[in-house]
Amino acid sequence: MIYVNAFIFCGLVCLIGQIILEETKLTPGHLNTILVVIGCIFSGCGLYDKFILCAGAGATVPITNFGNLLVNGALQGYYSEGFIGLLKGLLVNASAGLSATIIISFIVALIFKSKN
Repeated sequence: MIYVNAFIFCGLVCLIGQIILEETKLTPGHLNTILVVIGCIFSGCGLYDKFILCAGAGATVPITNFGNLLVNGALQGYYSEGFIGLLKGLLVNASAGLSATIIISFIVALIFKSKN
């Protein structure tokens, strides 16, 4: 059942994104920002952790999870170090994914030639 829940949650995120792109004049960059902010809001309200329990990887793969990681990291930093920890902990949870993305992108850029 977890696979079905993951498929439904991730599919709904994609469906909402596609509808926004087709029905509005927003760019993919705008949509990306909107989905991250929605993830932040759901995480701040305590809903995103429930989505993760229900949908598993279906809730941790979409870009909305980046907002969840930002909020959780900031809160953990705040609880451990106070206000300055709020800023220091912001990217702690997402640092491994961001580092992997940068390194892999660099390697791919070395291997392949871009087209103009």
